[in-house]
Amino acid sequence: MSFKKGAGNMELGECTRNPGFQDAEGADTITAAPGDTDDSTAVKLEQEAAEEYTQIKPYAGMPKEVLLLYSSQARYRVPREILFWLAVACTLALVALTITVIALSPRCLSWWQVSPVYQVYPRSFKDSDGDGVGDLKGIMEQLDHFQYLNIKSVWISPFYRSPMRDFGYDVEDFRAIDPLFGTMYDFEELLAEMHNKGLKMIMDFIPNHTSDRHRWFNLSRTRDPHYKDYYVWTDCDATAPKPNNWVSVFGNSSWTYDEVRGQCYLHQFLKEQPDLNFRNPDVRKEMIDIIHFWLRKGVDGFRMDAVKHILEAAHLRDEPQVDPNKPPESVTSEWDLHHDYTTSQLGLHDLLREWRAVLDTYSREPGRYRFMVTESYDYHEVDKTMMYYGTPLVKESDFPFNFYLLDLPQNTSGLWVQHLVHLWMANMPRGQWANWVVGNHDRSRIASSAGQTYVRVINMLLLTLPGTPTTYYGEEIGMENINVTDSQIQDPAGKYNSSASRDPERSPMQWSSDMNAGFNNKTNITWLPVHPDYRSVNVEVQKKDEDSVLAQYRFLNTLRQSELPLHRGWFCYVHADASVFAYLRELNGLNRAFLMVLNFGKESVTTDLSSVSELPEQLKVLMSTNKASDGKVLQKSRIVTEAGEGLVIQYSTHTRFNTNHPEQCYVSEKACYLGAMDILYKC
Repeated sequence: MSFKKGAGNMELGECTRNPGFQDAEGADTITAAPGDTDDSTAVKLEQEAAEEYTQIKPYAGMPKEVLLLYSSQARYRVPREILFWLAVACTLALVALTITVIALSPRCLSWWQVSPVYQVYPRSFKDSDGDGVGDLKGIMEQLDHFQYLNIKSVWISPFYRSPMRDFGYDVEDFRAIDPLFGTMYDFEELLAEMHNKGLKMIMDFIPNHTSDRHRWFNLSRTRDPHYKDYYVWTDCDATAPKPNNWVSVFGNSSWTYDEVRGQCYLHQFLKEQPDLNFRNPDVRKEMIDIIHFWLRKGVDGFRMDAVKHILEAAHLRDEPQVDPNKPPESVTSEWDLHHDYTTSQLGLHDLLREWRAVLDTYSREPGRYRFMVTESYDYHEVDKTMMYYGTPLVKESDFPFNFYLLDLPQNTSGLWVQHLVHLWMANMPRGQWANWVVGNHDRSRIASSAGQTYVRVINMLLLTLPGTPTTYYGEEIGMENINVTDSQIQDPAGKYNSSASRDPERSPMQWSSDMNAGFNNKTNITWLPVHPDYRSVNVEVQKKDEDSVLAQYRFLNTLRQSELPLHRGWFCYVHADASVFAYLRELNGLNRAFLMVLNFGKESVTTDLSSVSELPEQLKVLMSTNKASDGKVLQKSRIVTEAGEGLVIQYSTHTRFNTNHPEQCYVSEKACYLGAMDILYKC
């Protein structure tokens, strides 16, 4: 068919077929009609053009029809399917690997495990307003000190509103700050600033008793229907013998007659500290509400004070005398009685588990775990202390305070130190986390009780043992007790018995060589005297000395947190004698391990560890408490240490001590190191 163009119109004419045409669908070539004649060259060109059209390749911007035409062809479809299934396989493999790593990885250490717990006694830490008593603003002024030491956890002793008969442990209002320390705004500002700096605050919680000025006690003594049983009352009169022979921790009878109520009330501490009655459900609820109050404020944990005293036997029978032949009227000290009815009573651990459950409800937010530690001096009854860990099914405290190292000064020898360490490690429930304490606000400073010679080696022990060390303010610089005259005594225990005064270990923190050791820069007033050695023993001076107690404490704490064997590896005894205590810290899969050789004796000794085949023949000292020994290369058969010297020796080995001597080794949670992926896994 053809078009014929005329004047203003168009006619259809007969068309001419293209004999070489092939459509896009691959139809056969249309054959020429009979009688058609072609030029051979033209036909050839037309055939080439048709062939080029049928072999067209995909191109950018192609229409859908062309795309669909080619996308189904094998050469495009097969690679596409291969890539798809390869992506699916890789995704599944990655998910499986992630699940495996999570399943095999040991749990991460929490903030209370990573860092030592540093105890601040607020009266003595830093005075910001010049009244001679430390306060919350003073603590905030010194937060950089914690960061300098690489401390993450700070425990602050009581700052509740209080008459201060026992310096804050006699609480008048659990929801208020005592004006001596500041205001609630000061507290909130301190807490916010601590969190900004990555620090955690642990508060003192004092459940056993209140002040006799507390609103509850005043209502109870007047027999208010709701509050009448908030405390432990029993019939007696002012002249008759006391209800039983129970004795206060501070001495003399633990019962006092109240003229308003006409009965006696129980106080296991001062008479101004009446014991709460935890057999009353309302009291239990009140204390839980107080825990909620501070947790909502944002505190990170609690130290539960004097927990073993919380409950007492309801029958109020006399306790057995240690010496049955002693006249009953001469029983005036807590050491005169076996405390079968006033401590560790049935139901105590139920209370602690209730409080633990409250803390756990606030621990669900990532990074906001709420910590709980219990204080209980159980002395030789270590099994009672271990009960505060809870059971495999029900948790109580994260750890109870371990006070056994407070006995170090009784016998400075390697065997004695090993005995005290083993006492805890051998009795601690499997999988639990240890704790170590060498001083606090109730016990003599270790620098005074053990002697300055041993301050550095004791700090080394504290910071290289497994678990969480606890540092009492000033131990990082080697502060000593002060001498307090009878006229200077502030402690109520000291007023009853001057030899029992706790004032000597509570002297103001020594920050600098300035007036009052930098504790109070505004006036020449301090609530207790400053130690006379403050010009040489203070933070400012020791920061400038690379060989100071402070510098070594900081180095050891940083090493502890940066080295896997030290903060979560195996702990193994390797040697103990009259002078030296030596132990290993190692981690399976990691060829780096540490040997600690600590001399607690009176003289220089040579230790032979050639029997320890897992140690290399030559050992290099990473750090010594005597700086002259840093970097020394020693033979394991001749390790020389001076009295009070400690060595941290780092060595490389592929042989593990713990696999050959399991009876000498402990670990809280087994973990192995995989060097190829730089990860830990359960093993």
